[in-house]
Amino acid sequence: MNQDRLGTVKVKLMDESVCWRAVQIRDRDQDGKFVYAVRTTGIFCRPSCASRQPRREHVLFFATPEDALAAGFRPCKRCRPLETSAPDDRVWLVRQACSILEEEKETVLTLQMLARRLNISPTYLHRVFKEVTGMTPRQYTSLIRAEAFKSHLRKGARVIEAQFEAGYTSSSRVVEASDRWLGMTPGQYRKGGKGMELNYAIVESWMGRLLVAATHRGVCAVRFGEGDNALLAGLREEFPSAELVQDRGQLQDWVQAILAHLEGREKQLDLPLDIRATAFQWEVWEALRRIPYGETRTYRQVAESIGKPSAVRAVANACAANPVAVVIPCHRVKRSDGGLGGYRWGIQRKQALLEKESEVASA
Repeated sequence: MNQDRLGTVKVKLMDESVCWRAVQIRDRDQDGKFVYAVRTTGIFCRPSCASRQPRREHVLFFATPEDALAAGFRPCKRCRPLETSAPDDRVWLVRQACSILEEEKETVLTLQMLARRLNISPTYLHRVFKEVTGMTPRQYTSLIRAEAFKSHLRKGARVIEAQFEAGYTSSSRVVEASDRWLGMTPGQYRKGGKGMELNYAIVESWMGRLLVAATHRGVCAVRFGEGDNALLAGLREEFPSAELVQDRGQLQDWVQAILAHLEGREKQLDLPLDIRATAFQWEVWEALRRIPYGETRTYRQVAESIGKPSAVRAVANACAANPVAVVIPCHRVKRSDGGLGGYRWGIQRKQALLEKESEVASA
């Protein structure tokens, strides 16, 4: 063993040539046998980490994560070298791919380039990535850029500035992103929805205060809460400059339909919607709407029903992103162990909804 001294801490080093070769090829078989640290970043990683490879002269090798911590380095948030067990191969692979795409969102990385970075075939990467996340690497990159684009617009950047900061190479790409991710033009989004009119109504239900909001196309939000002010604040969060108009009867039919459904008087709830989503989210939400009243499914069963059995986590994320409570019945999805899982409007409400539906269905 060689030895190096950082301050007063003695650090055991492995065979440097073997370790460096493992880092160069991102050898998963070497995970758990050592970690490497980068002087310039102060971070240590597993040998297989997909982060951008450092220059050799900046790298130190440690026999254990504890040695790296003692030397003052921080664990990498991508490869999580402090975790004792490695993640599932497919999940690990997708995690590494996502890290690369997030880190280099301004670079046009083809599927072939990304696969080469991970030392696997493009076909296998494409298939596994879509099975785990519900989207392709290209779609994931588009989502990352759209989120960056939105962030810059919210901060007041001009559209052209936000375009280039987010990594878009042409205006046509921005138009595509606007249609898919914003639900409006970039100019409207930059102004917080200025020029848009949202009608809303807040009524009492046995689940607490209920907010229903809609555009001229259909329902865009259904939320539960304890107070009217908090519900309105949530509605303003995404589009602070949109004109919110308290309903004067136009939403009455839709509100009454939701209340009847909550009370068990109407088991079917089919309302026009005006919500934006990825293709995968729509696929999941349609599957949720097919779950019979009074029944539940697990996240895994939903993933299997849409032909993506490995996309369990992505299904859970789609459920969490549901903007129209009850209309899209994400409350009917539970964990495989029988646990309720999460619910945006509170676990107690989820439990109460399921108990009510079960009671009505069995009556």
